[in-house]
Amino acid sequence: MHLFRLLLLVSIILMTGSHAFSKTMLFGGADRKEYLGCLDCNEFAPDSICNGFGKYGNEFSSEGIFNEFAGYGNEFSSKSPWNEFSTSREVPVLVDENGKFYGYFTINEHRSDSVSFSSVLYKMFKGSKGNLEKVRLSLCKALGKKG
Repeated sequence: MHLFRLLLLVSIILMTGSHAFSKTMLFGGADRKEYLGCLDCNEFAPDSICNGFGKYGNEFSSEGIFNEFAGYGNEFSSKSPWNEFSTSREVPVLVDENGKFYGYFTINEHRSDSVSFSSVLYKMFKGSKGNLEKVRLSLCKALGKKG
């Protein structure tokens, strides 16, 4: 699992390039206007996916990607990043505050327009047997946050 964390961290550093301090965020929906949280914000920020008490990191919130019973958290929903077969345009996208598109935030490793670390996300998801709270904690730990 340490290798996966390292790969994820390196991928995020490389993808942000010169914008290393630019906020990267998740947006969902067909029009990509539904805000789903900040990937690299401070873990105590209210919109951080690593804030387990915030609305985007809380496993019981319907507004994030970690509630297995909500649209984006339900692995059988076509708009869920945890659906390994989805090619929907409603899957969350990762963009920075300057509008740079990094790809669809998905575990679908075969999707050509996915984020560069989709295979790491896939391994985290499968390794945790689909437990989204464990995925969130692993992802946050890989990002250097406690979650």
